[in-house]
Amino acid sequence: MIVDDHEVVRRGVAEIVDRAEGMTVVAEAGSVADGLQRADLVRPSVVLVDLQLPDGTGIDVMRALRERLPESRAIVLTSFDDAGALEAALDEGAAAYLLKSARGAEIVDAIRAVAAGRVLLDQRAVSRHKDRQEDPTGTLTPSELRVVELIGEGLSNREIAERLGIVEKTVKNHITSVLAKMGLQRRTQVAAWVASRARAGWQVDAGG
Repeated sequence: MIVDDHEVVRRGVAEIVDRAEGMTVVAEAGSVADGLQRADLVRPSVVLVDLQLPDGTGIDVMRALRERLPESRAIVLTSFDDAGALEAALDEGAAAYLLKSARGAEIVDAIRAVAAGRVLLDQRAVSRHKDRQEDPTGTLTPSELRVVELIGEGLSNREIAERLGIVEKTVKNHITSVLAKMGLQRRTQVAAWVASRARAGWQVDAGG
């Protein structure tokens, strides 16, 4: 089933799918409400869904289908190459995330793979999603957490050493350990990570 409010896109994808061996488009819909109503009737094995719909989003469709038709699998087909949209799709169990710039053969291959039980997601996207769910500072010691916080404040190694009352070599050792545990390569990445968390209201727990 294809859920997209642009008729030209819907018809184009439907034509591609119907030409593929062993595939049939069982229904088309242009809204969340229409999509859910038709899905209840035809019980599609795979649903291609756009993110922007006139009465909601593709996320709404996937969320409802998880409850109504848990055996159906969803593929997001959208023009939005956006991290937030990808995160939302992952959270709702999307089995694939395709851009509308994808070639017809890529769409067909994705449908076949998803119907066979596979998940087609960029590994970098999966890693970002996992990092969002699991705090990469979870294994840091209180001293290392404090160093992370001070790096986020823009302090140099020497300034961190002075603030903590330790020698600069110890600071460097802490940073080496922090990078390894957080899966980062450079000190600047730690600073960027802290800044991104701060924008989201996150604060480093420096052990009290």
